[in-house]
Amino acid sequence: MPRRLLVLSLTLAAVLLAAAPAAATRYVAGSPGSGDPFFPLAGNGGYDARHYSLDVEYEPDTDRLTGKTVLIARATQNLYRFNLDLREFLAVSSVRVNGRRASYSQHSEQELSIDPRPKLKKGRPFVVSVEYAGTAEPITDPDGSIEGWIPTDDGAFVVNEPQGSPGWYAVNDTPRDKATYDIEVTVPAGRVVISNGILLSRRERAGKATWHWVERFPMAPYLATATNGFFETRFGRLPSGLPEYNAVDPNTRVNAASPPDPGLAWERLEPQPEIVEFFSDLYGPYPFESVGGIFDWAPNVGYSLESQTKANYWRIVGPSTVVHEIAHQWFGNAVTLAFWPDIWLNEGFATFSEWIYDERHGGPSAQEVFDELYATPEDDPFFEELWFPAPAALPGPEVMFHTPVYDRGAMTLQALRVKIGDEVFFELLSDWYRQNRNGNVTTADFIAHAERESGQQLDEFFRVWLRRPGRPESW
Repeated sequence: MPRRLLVLSLTLAAVLLAAAPAAATRYVAGSPGSGDPFFPLAGNGGYDARHYSLDVEYEPDTDRLTGKTVLIARATQNLYRFNLDLREFLAVSSVRVNGRRASYSQHSEQELSIDPRPKLKKGRPFVVSVEYAGTAEPITDPDGSIEGWIPTDDGAFVVNEPQGSPGWYAVNDTPRDKATYDIEVTVPAGRVVISNGILLSRRERAGKATWHWVERFPMAPYLATATNGFFETRFGRLPSGLPEYNAVDPNTRVNAASPPDPGLAWERLEPQPEIVEFFSDLYGPYPFESVGGIFDWAPNVGYSLESQTKANYWRIVGPSTVVHEIAHQWFGNAVTLAFWPDIWLNEGFATFSEWIYDERHGGPSAQEVFDELYATPEDDPFFEELWFPAPAALPGPEVMFHTPVYDRGAMTLQALRVKIGDEVFFELLSDWYRQNRNGNVTTADFIAHAERESGQQLDEFFRVWLRRPGRPESW
């Protein structure tokens, strides 16, 4: 081609390219789930939650709950639609995105689908506000346990593991999307609300009491709490200066056949400062800016929970349960599982923490506890489930809170301790905490970490202890 024609052709091509419209931006709908094998609809895709402001009003006499969630988030995709999790018994009355009304629909029991106008661009922050109301109802899990906003005689016991959060606020309900929280709850005057973090204010006006709490550290949604009712409170500081918030229901008791005994509940909370100090020395600095315990009387619940900074106890529990729930502040709350089938990373670590606490406080050694459990035959009719299923090979959510997750998970750590020695083992645990604080982890992450720290190849060891059903015979 002659040079002049070549120049003309190139010039024409450049003009045509300049005149052509830019490729249209492609927008998608964020996924209605976060990929958890046990709870496929829990969590959502397309954005990253950064901060929740919750404004909830509760009337215990009628169980009426009215709320507003304001979420600050960042889009991780170009979105024409995204979802939040909110149970359908809480009817939505208004949704705004960046101050503008947005269309929405509630479906599939917990999905709130939102169509923002204008659409959301990847990388941009946005604010969504959701107003809703309804009658509070507990959420029932596959194993029959309940959670969420659970009405009590004088208020509500508020715990969420694993899927109760959408029962009282609009949320991206996956443990992988941690955020900070601002929680304001209004109840009838004279009642107390205990929530996460630091108490910012409390006020009474026109027969109502409003409690305002702020959690400035990242928190998985299931660890939020707003337990409320009639409580005796003792707020102060540990010797280290850490704020401490404790609350005891005057009606709490050991069981339904025993009389109320709030004095015993206060005794259970007395060791809390020493327990915090012990685990701070063993694992690393306490991860949050407050600590506390809530002893309620919620006889229909049947378990306690390690809500971030304020453990919830459904009745007067034994001392070991208090140790267990405080240990969760490190393992479970600061270092959090990424997927629910890996729950042994929470519960096995907290159970082992009970053992090592007893070992170093004049009780049986962790190895003695291990040996006693290991002597349990596979066909023992009372303890058969100790060996089935393996803690990192759970067949479904109905066994998430069964014995292997706790005891066999803890046995795995004790067996690892013996295999690699105390010095390496405890450094491994403190490094695990330090490196993953405020983050999420998997079993594969822990295996890789253990091999790195010990310098040993541990695939077979962990396969035997975590993935193969039955009592391990050699490792």
